[in-house]
Amino acid sequence: MIEDKRIDLNNLPNHVAIIMDGNGRWAKNRGEHRIYGHQHGVKSVRDCTEAAAELGIRYLTLYAFSTENWSRPKEEVDALMELLVQTILAETPTLNKNNVRLLAIGNLRSLPGKCFEQLTEAMADTAKNTGLTLVLALSYSSKWEIVEAAKNIAKDAMAGQLDIETINDNTIDAYLTTKDIPHPELLIRTSGEHRISNFLLWQIAYAELYFTDMLWPDFNRAAFFEAIVDYQTRERRFGKTSEQLTS
Repeated sequence: MIEDKRIDLNNLPNHVAIIMDGNGRWAKNRGEHRIYGHQHGVKSVRDCTEAAAELGIRYLTLYAFSTENWSRPKEEVDALMELLVQTILAETPTLNKNNVRLLAIGNLRSLPGKCFEQLTEAMADTAKNTGLTLVLALSYSSKWEIVEAAKNIAKDAMAGQLDIETINDNTIDAYLTTKDIPHPELLIRTSGEHRISNFLLWQIAYAELYFTDMLWPDFNRAAFFEAIVDYQTRERRFGKTSEQLTS
């Protein structure tokens, strides 16, 4: 049941993307190690996934681990990878119970073997679910994604499989890791930072941006609903005037 009566169920974003930021600061504020914040951030992932599913949102993409994150201290990276495996193992039955399909985008082959194996199994186990699609961006970088798309477009053009003169926006879309996922209409970032951090740069061209000072482990269902309410106050014009939209 939706607690926030302000939400118009006829005006929901089809796809919400979230930059989950602030785990380390949340832990530091409590005198704990950064991994403590990551562990508590799992509950926020669960809350937002359940909230999105209840609303009927079709896609939720979470920026879980960037390619830049590999440069963090080895102890933290190892702990994050172990947490990822544990979380996938623990949450897959719940995903199936709630009809949630799991997908992942990014340079997945760069993940440790155990992580890649568990992730692949979980995606296969949930592949037939027809409700919310939960997309994890892992070892992901938008610049990496666009470079890889450019390389593959060039290869196909050189092989005569693609006419250069026909390349357009749709062509680029078809070569991205998100080729089967609609572009986000709402991008949320927690922790008070006001930047995109190399996340879905192509795909968020017309997304509404929502920034909150709340650190990720504090971002709960109510906070997610608040972001949706804010989204519903926006006028999405796509380059048109307000008068054109109402005429």
